[in-house]
Amino acid sequence: MDDQHRKLAFYCLIAIVLIVLGSALYVIIFRQNIFGQILGGGLIINEAELGIGNQKIKLKRDHTDLQIAYKLWVELNTRKIGVKIDRENDVIIEIYNSWYSFFTVARELTKDIPVAKLNREHTRNIVELSLKVLNIGIRPHLTRWQAKYRRWHDQAKVDNLEMSPQEFQQTYAHYNELIEDMISVNKNLIKYK
Repeated sequence: MDDQHRKLAFYCLIAIVLIVLGSALYVIIFRQNIFGQILGGGLIINEAELGIGNQKIKLKRDHTDLQIAYKLWVELNTRKIGVKIDRENDVIIEIYNSWYSFFTVARELTKDIPVAKLNREHTRNIVELSLKVLNIGIRPHLTRWQAKYRRWHDQAKVDNLEMSPQEFQQTYAHYNELIEDMISVNKNLIKYK
């Protein structure tokens, strides 16, 4: 073997070693988060660049699904969907408005998850949980009650302006059944949090 072939073999060996070390470094930094544990979470590494000369590999962590899951969690925790309903003081129309807003935000956030990430189990779990909250948690109640209640509310409120919203909503003919169903849905949704 001449010198030129030895140099080529040497550079190939170096490249293989760097790839193996880079892969190991990726696993250590991004998958196991060893530096964060060692330093008490004070170090966050979002990107690493490995290579020799012009041959470089850039590794970057993608937090898209984590960010979306966090936004969904915040929505659940700050809207009436994930906060216990107060039968005496909450106003049904405001609850429906909050639920509708959550429905819209959750649907949009779920659509923002890149389709390429759906092969990852935790990403699929985010999507499945979001769809369960929307389609199993909220939709049945809204389908059954919301349109009927809103129509009644819009027609009857003109004649009952002297009542508080809480008193007024209790005059709805099916108030007890509606509020019990709403509270049941709310309890289940709080569990999703």
